[in-house]
Amino acid sequence: MIGSPVRHSLSPAIHNAAFAAAGLDWAYLAFEVAADGVGAALGGAKAAGMGGLSVTMPLKEPVAAAVDHLTPVAARLGAVNTVIVGDDGLTGDNTDGQGFVDALAPWSPAGRRCVVLGAGGAARAVVLALAGAGAADVAVVARSPERAARVTALGGRAGGWHDLERAELVVNATPVGMDGTAAAGQLAVDEGLLAPGQVVVDLVYHPPRTPLLAAAARRGATPVDGVGMLVHQAGHAFRAWTGVGPPLAAMEAAARRALEG
Repeated sequence: MIGSPVRHSLSPAIHNAAFAAAGLDWAYLAFEVAADGVGAALGGAKAAGMGGLSVTMPLKEPVAAAVDHLTPVAARLGAVNTVIVGDDGLTGDNTDGQGFVDALAPWSPAGRRCVVLGAGGAARAVVLALAGAGAADVAVVARSPERAARVTALGGRAGGWHDLERAELVVNATPVGMDGTAAAGQLAVDEGLLAPGQVVVDLVYHPPRTPLLAAAARRGATPVDGVGMLVHQAGHAFRAWTGVGPPLAAMEAAARRALEG
């Protein structure tokens, strides 16, 4: 993994547990890399014959501009979270959106009314994935109209708080509620806007039980934490690197142990 900071990432625990469960003699390490070190890091991965790389902030866009090839999803997003090292060079992929949809199963967004809060990279991946999964409507609620427009171009529309009244899926793709931030302990939406029957997903996974998810449970909605998306997007990377189906149960158990520790 490359990015900055990476010290508190759960990815090493998740992937090393996966390698052990699959009986693979592989190791996953995290390296602090600044934006000006992307070229050297990618060149080193290729020269060393690594199986691949995970990419975290703030390197997802610089890596997208530096790899040899992009998958269609990564090209649409202009951001890469997974690099596969192959004979034809480095291929950049983005598994976040598919990981999000997989984490919802068996619930499907097809034909559903969805609201996504936020306009960052996570929101973009989620909106593209929801549109691709056949969601009937994807409303994007964000403070910045300019940033929201970049998200809605991927398959959503500009929305407002009123859209939560009819929403079947509500996704918090902002850092609100995340431990260690100024917004820790805060709600991403007014609790009164949540309703029974909704699925409410918080992509924040530290803590796993955010104030939003606690509010969703109180309102009779179904709360879904961010660990599932984290594990499933990692599972797609694992398969791309190794050609082996990911041991998702072992990966999720490792993630939750790391969060408890």
